[in-house]
Amino acid sequence: MTTDLIFGSIMESGSITGAAFIIATLCSLAIGCFIAFMYTIKNHFSKSFIITLALLPAIVQVIIMLVNGNIGAGVAVAGTFSLVRFRSAPGSGKEITSIFLAMAAGLATGMGYIGVAAMFTVIIALANLILSGMDFKGSCPEEKTLKITVPESLDYEGIFDDIFSNYTDKAELEEVRTSGMGSLYKLTYKIVLRQKASTKGMIDEIRQRNGNLEITCSRPVMVKAEEL
Repeated sequence: MTTDLIFGSIMESGSITGAAFIIATLCSLAIGCFIAFMYTIKNHFSKSFIITLALLPAIVQVIIMLVNGNIGAGVAVAGTFSLVRFRSAPGSGKEITSIFLAMAAGLATGMGYIGVAAMFTVIIALANLILSGMDFKGSCPEEKTLKITVPESLDYEGIFDDIFSNYTDKAELEEVRTSGMGSLYKLTYKIVLRQKASTKGMIDEIRQRNGNLEITCSRPVMVKAEEL
């Protein structure tokens, strides 16, 4: 039946054949390229991340094929994947979703379910594109992490409050740590910029008070993840 051809597995005997391997790998690469292309629509991206999305399904597919019911190999693979966390920088929700989509597609093709992988990828990619284009009322502004380095002679408590009141809707001091043998303080704030507020203008005003020392404004990062 047609549904059996679409949703069935090409690995009938449970062993890897040359034809099954080539078909699964080519389909994985095609699906990965489709996922990567869909991510380039309405998203900021880097070349390395797009290449990762394109190749990830094929890599996962080969791993699943090699495991092929071997419990010991499965445990080893799970341990290997767990190490990726310690070598990866935190990403946005869209990036994580795309990575999981690529891994799910690789799992499906690795088990021989080419039709399931293709249909699932198309459905999720289109749903993601539609939801990304929708304007959700009442959505919270994006939080950012602001790191300010100040000299030890500067009383940092409350010194930036007037600047934050002009440029942010929210500013909370998350962490204070010393650096440079105690000669510097590194302050970590969680902020929410006001609509159309200038990040450059805020940083310019802050650096006039912190002695023109280092200032960074980035996506939210977990302190524990930085310490690992």
